[in-house]
Amino acid sequence: MSQAKPYRVSHLDALEAESIFVMREVMAEFERPVLLFSGGKDSIVMLRLAEKAFAPARIPFPVMHVDTGHNFPEVLEYRDARVTELGLNLVVASVQEAIDSGLVRELPDGTRNRIQTPVLLAAVEKYRFDALFGGARRDEEKARAKERMFSFRDEFGQWDPKNQRPELWSLYNGRHHPGESIRVFPLSNWTELDVWHYIAKEDIALPSIYYAHDREVVERDGMFYAVNEFIVPRDGETVETRRVRYRTVGDASQTAAVLSDADTVEKVIDEVAATRITERGATRGDDKVSEAAMEDRKREGYF
Repeated sequence: MSQAKPYRVSHLDALEAESIFVMREVMAEFERPVLLFSGGKDSIVMLRLAEKAFAPARIPFPVMHVDTGHNFPEVLEYRDARVTELGLNLVVASVQEAIDSGLVRELPDGTRNRIQTPVLLAAVEKYRFDALFGGARRDEEKARAKERMFSFRDEFGQWDPKNQRPELWSLYNGRHHPGESIRVFPLSNWTELDVWHYIAKEDIALPSIYYAHDREVVERDGMFYAVNEFIVPRDGETVETRRVRYRTVGDASQTAAVLSDADTVEKVIDEVAATRITERGATRGDDKVSEAAMEDRKREGYF
């Protein structure tokens, strides 16, 4: 009699199962969840997980993009195409509209990452969202590592890392009073490399800027920023055409590219496996303001 082969679950399958469980748990505990969708690789993977979690039904919650107005056009095109393909309800919280209405004031340096927080909180209040799926991972940045899977936010949308709930045995407490909310991070235990392996496994399409391409850039503070309407060369800066790709997608005014020849998923995986700097540390100018820049924004209500 032949002996049955032992049943094994791969690392990637285990991560997928955990994330799907978390998404289903949110649907069981909350009334008005929403998925924060930027068109970046992490939110794209979250969208695929949501497809699997609720198939064959449609994804049962809307997606929301906090639109700073400083987007890469390739990312907006991808966002709109994906939302149409899945038949989703897209909520756009516009920073430009908030500036025009006086809700926020544009900063002197022209960047908008900091002022998107009040816009996000206003949208949460307007649509009464009580659970917000975010694509943050613990390996991204120091402040991210302090998060739980369910991250409690008070009635002002603020985060206190010392006032979070235990999650023993994968039990998640979603209790909250009206006005309070929970930020949910299904990818908490994933790494950048896990995300790319999953993209390869599921054959997920991404915005083209994630792969190597030729682009006009200027080198600034050791990083390569694309020349566009938001990045104008300063005196003494030289515009060069370099082969680059983006490891993360943020504002075109603050997100830098990395030199790369990785134009396929397999090449990107090899490149990410060899790097020792996180994607935010390598490409996000807004995180270089101070060591606690991300934590300060999260305490104010940033996702």
